[in-house]
Amino acid sequence: MLRIFRNAILDKRITRKTFSFSAIAAKRYVIKDHYEFDQKVINSDNPVIVNFHAEWCDPCKILTPKMTELLEPSDEIDLAIVDVDDNAELVQTFEVKAVPAILAFRNGVVVDKFIGLVDANMIENLIGKLTKKKAT
Repeated sequence: MLRIFRNAILDKRITRKTFSFSAIAAKRYVIKDHYEFDQKVINSDNPVIVNFHAEWCDPCKILTPKMTELLEPSDEIDLAIVDVDDNAELVQTFEVKAVPAILAFRNGVVVDKFIGLVDANMIENLIGKLTKKKAT
């Protein structure tokens, strides 16, 4: 979506490319409860990478934006973000012992996971695995 803004000081029109909420919502979810997790992760047609994180966690503050950046070009994989402080039931269900914890889901089943801050290559390999298996 393109939006045109008018800069009154310079008396020029500025065109900015923006995304509608619906375009972003299809790629990245902030999970608020177990019901929403079931709807957007377990029942998803796309593979979903779930990022268990916390606001107070410094490695999470590095990993979450990196995950978003690496998944941006892919329409085939969704990202769900779960705050461990607000979702104790999900933390217990998936036995998350440390943050950040990344779980990869396909067809409602955990197919891969890792814990802690990892390099971009490991994230790209995970994305590659999910993309390849969906194609076959």
